[in-house]
Amino acid sequence: MDRTLLEVIGWVGSAILVVSLVQTNLHRLRWINLVGCLVLVGYNAVVGVWPMVGLNVVLAAVNLWHLVRAARDRHDERAYEILQVDGDDTYLRHVLRVHEADIRRFTPGFVHDPFAGDDAYLVLTGDETVGVTIVRAEPDGVAQVLLDYVTPRYRDRSPGEFVFGPSGPIRSSGYRRVKTPPGMVGPYYDRLGFTRAGDHFELTVT
Repeated sequence: MDRTLLEVIGWVGSAILVVSLVQTNLHRLRWINLVGCLVLVGYNAVVGVWPMVGLNVVLAAVNLWHLVRAARDRHDERAYEILQVDGDDTYLRHVLRVHEADIRRFTPGFVHDPFAGDDAYLVLTGDETVGVTIVRAEPDGVAQVLLDYVTPRYRDRSPGEFVFGPSGPIRSSGYRRVKTPPGMVGPYYDRLGFTRAGDHFELTVT
């Protein structure tokens, strides 16, 4: 192989690894890092740097293991815990404050009133809080979603589905219909059985 081309491949592999490390989405990080490792496995095998081949093979295997586990747990409700808290809960307010800028990117009109009596749900996996859902009870059994937020690391997995899913707290709280906020950026509700109604989505609770 041409020496210049080989060097380019080595630099490309290194650049891919660097790009992977600046990702906030954990799933995307794993995929990009896996690609970079595989490129460097090939490069180092050609130039005969076997310790680096071994290192990148191990790193690729670690990434693949995490990706397989994430795919397995993505729709497994046992991987997540839903914790209902009051609207004025101290930890809820802390989470909202920490992620305020990111929340406004996806739900621009959200304003939290801690004393409005809204239902708030924290989505946890282990000891990490990965999502927040806040709904307000309206007439005729309607649950108006004020916020449905997922942290960047878990955004690809949509853990909010366990709040709205068949065994989630929304369906067991007596609501007959769920309405999402208008104008949400990147909504995923069509995957959960919601239907679009103008500028928002709705779910009939059975």
